[in-house]
Amino acid sequence: VERSRGLGYVYKRQKNWPKEVGETFEKELQKVERLNPAVAEYSVQVTYLQLLLELPWNDTTKDNLDLKCAREQLDRDHFGLDEVKERILEHLAVIKLKGDLKSPILCLYGPPGVGKTSVAISIARALNRHLARLSLGGVRDEAEIRGHRRTYIGAMPGKIINAMISAKSSNPLMLLDEIDK
Repeated sequence: VERSRGLGYVYKRQKNWPKEVGETFEKELQKVERLNPAVAEYSVQVTYLQLLLELPWNDTTKDNLDLKCAREQLDRDHFGLDEVKERILEHLAVIKLKGDLKSPILCLYGPPGVGKTSVAISIARALNRHLARLSLGGVRDEAEIRGHRRTYIGAMPGKIINAMISAKSSNPLMLLDEIDK
């Protein structure tokens, strides 16, 4: 407990998280300190604290909404696909004019091998965002995507949370690949 407590305090000073999250972390840390390590709930609490520490709370990337740069990136990565690239640039122009980038959703569809994933990667590069790719092919249980309730022993965060952790950004470009499967 002392090691996890010390680790928590070291990370807490370095984390850029909201005040409420810090208060929750402190409360959960106090619960762990009171628990016996032999109790099953102890590992649940420690896992939850580790997840809170790993999440990139307010670590964001600054968006690059320069349309010329986006055009160059798309042209550099893809030959042809003029209609697709034009539509993406129109979408970015609307976002730039509107002034807020509140979770826009683009749906790229088509047969396998036409470049949907590579276009999404190019968009992430053009926007200067980290890419979080979630392959959803073969996923049968919704808990795999959204995660388990933390009250379960062995509860795991979902694919979306894991993607944010691996992207090290709270605003990555999320690519939900093979969502039709």
